[in-house]
Amino acid sequence: MSADRALAEITGRHVMAEQYYYCLDHKSVESEDGCKSADRLGPYTSRDEATHALEKVEQRNEAWDTDPRWNDD
Repeated sequence: MSADRALAEITGRHVMAEQYYYCLDHKSVESEDGCKSADRLGPYTSRDEATHALEKVEQRNEAWDTDPRWNDD
């Protein structure tokens, strides 16, 4: 449990829904307590969404690569 989440439970503040991240180092889905932000993608609202993070990156890159507004050629 993160320090922020623990403090929220102690003080009674609203706690955000669980968030998931895709770790680029470990090639796996993690909770917020995982690796440092520079090594992961997210946050995602579901484990499934985080699992497919690299597919989404590939789709977006492909769309941008074929977008004439971003193509310098």
